[in-house]
Amino acid sequence: MSAFTTETVLAVQHYTDRLFRFRTTRSPAFRFRTGEFVMMGLEIDGKPLVRAYSIASPNWDEELEFYSIKVPDGPLTSKLCNIEVGQTVLVGRKPVGTLVLDALLPGKRLYMVATGTGIAPFASLIRDPETYERFEEVILTQTCRTADELTYGKELVASLKDDPLVGDYIVAGKLILDTAATREPQNLKGRLPARVADGSFFREHNLPPFNPEEDRGMICGSMEMLASCKAMFEDAGFTEGSVSQPGQFVYEKAFVG
Repeated sequence: MSAFTTETVLAVQHYTDRLFRFRTTRSPAFRFRTGEFVMMGLEIDGKPLVRAYSIASPNWDEELEFYSIKVPDGPLTSKLCNIEVGQTVLVGRKPVGTLVLDALLPGKRLYMVATGTGIAPFASLIRDPETYERFEEVILTQTCRTADELTYGKELVASLKDDPLVGDYIVAGKLILDTAATREPQNLKGRLPARVADGSFFREHNLPPFNPEEDRGMICGSMEMLASCKAMFEDAGFTEGSVSQPGQFVYEKAFVG
């Protein structure tokens, strides 16, 4: 049996010259936990060219969604960004990952911290009713370079009010979205660790300071961001968790290095 299934592209949407999303068919046999990633890519010259991609759709969705950056000279993304409806991609059969609810101890608030396309696993988690059943408040934070790079997350959160499975949670105010652009003065709030340190982040959203007894964290983004946000949680007394030993925060290691 091949390590990959061949899935057909159903929709493509470009947000900027650096970011796009696409949806594909989903093999009936493909199962994953919300928040996991999978090897995904294209067949080039008869060989699979794949990279780790978080699945942006929830595990109940009959289709798969991916959110990707475009790298002009990237071996995969320079080709993947040109895909059109009707073409095919390869999707691995074995999803894995650390950004799953079972890796966290029970808590009151869940902080999802993302930069750029690191929002993808959280796009999956905020569409899963179990996330809101486990936590009283869900706080999704995304930091990007420019405001237009925040569009995917903003549009997704706005659409959830009409979602048949999680819409009631959204209307009830259980999801808080925090966005920041680092290269546009009119949107500049500063990076999250600095806003947490000076308390401005908590004041803006009427939230108490981090409390490892009540709060849980998930992190996904660049290496630099992972290091700073990991330190942010550890400085607040949080312990790292895993599925085998749940803790107070987790981060996605697959995209490091």
